[in-house]
Amino acid sequence: MEQLWATDAALTANELRDALALRDSAERAVATTTVLTVLSRLERKGFVSRSRDVRPHRYRALLSREEHTAELMHEVLDRASDRDAALARFVGTASAGEAATLRRLLDEITRG
Repeated sequence: MEQLWATDAALTANELRDALALRDSAERAVATTTVLTVLSRLERKGFVSRSRDVRPHRYRALLSREEHTAELMHEVLDRASDRDAALARFVGTASAGEAATLRRLLDEITRG
């Protein structure tokens, strides 16, 4: 996902394999079949889309990293037995800068 999030372009499995090889040059190279297996699983889970009208197929992230992070945060809050307490704990551990950002964003929402 990091490689797909790093570009706006749709990438082939070979392009992803090559990008991973450059990033992890000290480790053993990843096989294209392994990349295709992971991409297939990510597609089934709704993380990536595949362009089927071209060969080789091209893949792109369906959500940005930020959208994905926000979805994860909502999933965790949905599982909390006390959502207010979980939010209070989260906000209580925010840095001064993060708290200022939260205040600004909440002000923007309420001004609508």
